[in-house]
Amino acid sequence: MMDVSAPQFAAELKRLALGLGFDEVGIAGVDLAEDEAHLMQWLADGLHGELHYMQRFGARRARPAAIRPGTLRVISVRLDYWPGRARDATQTLADGAAGYVSRYALGRDYHRLMRNRLQHLADAIEARVGEFGHRVFVDTGPVLEKPLARNAGLGWIGKHTNLIHPRVGSYFFLGELYTDLPLAIDAPASEHCGSCTACIPACPTGAIVAPYRLDARRCISYLTIELEGTIPEPLRRPMGNRIYGCDDCQLACPWNKFARATREFAFEPRHGLDGERLTTLFGWSESDFDLHLRGSAIRRIGHARWLRNIAVALGNAPPGRAVVAALEARRDHPSALVREHVAWALAEQRRKAGA
Repeated sequence: MMDVSAPQFAAELKRLALGLGFDEVGIAGVDLAEDEAHLMQWLADGLHGELHYMQRFGARRARPAAIRPGTLRVISVRLDYWPGRARDATQTLADGAAGYVSRYALGRDYHRLMRNRLQHLADAIEARVGEFGHRVFVDTGPVLEKPLARNAGLGWIGKHTNLIHPRVGSYFFLGELYTDLPLAIDAPASEHCGSCTACIPACPTGAIVAPYRLDARRCISYLTIELEGTIPEPLRRPMGNRIYGCDDCQLACPWNKFARATREFAFEPRHGLDGERLTTLFGWSESDFDLHLRGSAIRRIGHARWLRNIAVALGNAPPGRAVVAALEARRDHPSALVREHVAWALAEQRRKAGA
């Protein structure tokens, strides 16, 4: 009978995962007591904003067996996403007339791709050991994915709270396979940020309030993706032309000099999202939005929030007739959320034109 706790079986499992297209795989235990304490303090301090799902599961998020009973190990996988064919990120950020989309969202949504591969991995394991308890996660459940990945040896959690790998930086997705198999575990990754704090001042809105501590309420990724309502006015100008997510803390990280382009064609840019004109994107109808962003992670925010985000970027754009005309065309939009941000953007354009 196969000994699933033997290092040889763990090595075979990893070969299977790499053969499915993952870039790295590690195995962790389920003790997250220290991370649970950190999570509960973060929630108590209200730094999660409107991320109510974080509060809803609370400590259960740090207890894998409470989410999938019987879980003994977590198989953690990494899939690189840096789009090598995309327009230079720094150049796009410097172009006030272009919309900046976080590099992870330029191509197709990663959730289904990774879920399918993890399920194939589970099927391959089952073919070798018989039926076993497991559950697949790719941002689809209450999982502390970064601490688990750290414990599986896939990298350390940096001061910007993203996971960093010493050979590839931080531009990668994570996925997990919870299992009741007593697999051999890997050594946790050690921390290598040292005295570097480059990511902290790089945040446009000051969301990294201390090393390893993020105030989600100020984070541009939260504001443009998770926040359903009004973007606070004091944070609008610092958002610049970022219309979906933000990469600034990662762009500033020295470890990302080792970032390598993804092997996944699905993650390469679609529909010019790596630097399209803001006026063009703002002109998309709801049907255009649905058509162009079919299969994209961006689609889940909906057309109104898409327009809200772009309106802020247009307010921050260099003054010009085309920008004002685009905003005027949405002045009477059915959504109060859109109208409010359009009004603000028009006021910003008038202020700059009169300066």
